[in-house]
Amino acid sequence: MAKLNIRKDTCELDFLALGALVHRLDPGVVPFRRARAVDIHVSGGEYNVASGLSDCFELQTGIATAMVNYGIGELVQNRVREMGVKPYYKWFEHDGVRGPNIATVYSDRGYGVRPPVVFYNRSNEAAALLKPGDIDWKTIFGRGARWFHSGGIFAALSATTSELIIEGMQNAQRTGAVTSFDLNYRAKLWAPIGGLDKAREVLRRIVAHVDVLIGNEEDLQTALGIPGPEVAAKSKLDHGSFFQMIERVLAQFPNIKMVATTLRDVESSNRHQWGAVLWYDGEQFISPVHQLDVLDRIGGGDGFATGLIYGLISGKAPEEALRLGWAHGALLTTFPGDVTMARLPEVLAFAKGGSARVQR
Repeated sequence: MAKLNIRKDTCELDFLALGALVHRLDPGVVPFRRARAVDIHVSGGEYNVASGLSDCFELQTGIATAMVNYGIGELVQNRVREMGVKPYYKWFEHDGVRGPNIATVYSDRGYGVRPPVVFYNRSNEAAALLKPGDIDWKTIFGRGARWFHSGGIFAALSATTSELIIEGMQNAQRTGAVTSFDLNYRAKLWAPIGGLDKAREVLRRIVAHVDVLIGNEEDLQTALGIPGPEVAAKSKLDHGSFFQMIERVLAQFPNIKMVATTLRDVESSNRHQWGAVLWYDGEQFISPVHQLDVLDRIGGGDGFATGLIYGLISGKAPEEALRLGWAHGALLTTFPGDVTMARLPEVLAFAKGGSARVQR
């Protein structure tokens, strides 16, 4: 076992993400078949972490991604600037008809017994065209980066995006950056490029380069093909079976130094029981369980990863880092959209057991 070695010297970036930027159309609680208007959110599983670390936690962050020279691209660029994230773009020209495009995600919020519904238009997506050699890793990491992060959503976009992740991981490790990966297994995304068998082959190659793995028990079993414990979890909040999985994961991936995940028991679209767990250096850490009244659940897991990574980069103890991730993820479900609107004092207060009493 080994602990994380986070660089303490001068670095231009505290955190660099590699992933796709998307725009999400959100009709709120109205199903799309009845929608008259939508809000537009700019997000991405990997970008959400970079934006949260910048806007809420005031770290220096960047995003390596594809960008398209057209109106939707300009909209996305403006939102990235608003969040204070430094972009490293591979540029594509839009042909006015077919693309390449910034992907569209459609997601209503559901309500009560009606669950949220998510579907995509990722046809001719610019990010899926990214391949090894498209990002100037030598320059980026030459200026220093403490942490490099990507995820399973980006890996699923094409045969070349996973190779780019591995290229990024290798360059990050050569310069001493911590590497993290969120499994984020999405069967819909993997289906067009080989399904579950392809997902396991690709994700296992990537995870061999990872220091910090984020994924729940189901992700570990399904995406990595690691058999689960003989005794099934008693509930969604049962952390015992998750920790049983860790030994099996480490047996196949001894490079992994930390594994973390959220625990969520969904009673309705707007009421969740929320917890989180962390395994680090042979120790187990468990957050409290809190009942959430959810406005928009999309991005909560990314919010957890954000607070956890902030805690680790800033030198907090593992238990405190877990509480920060748990708190920030919980707060993120109270805002519309995927990216944070929380402020650091709010996160710190909730992590310490703060209440929702009116602040006067």
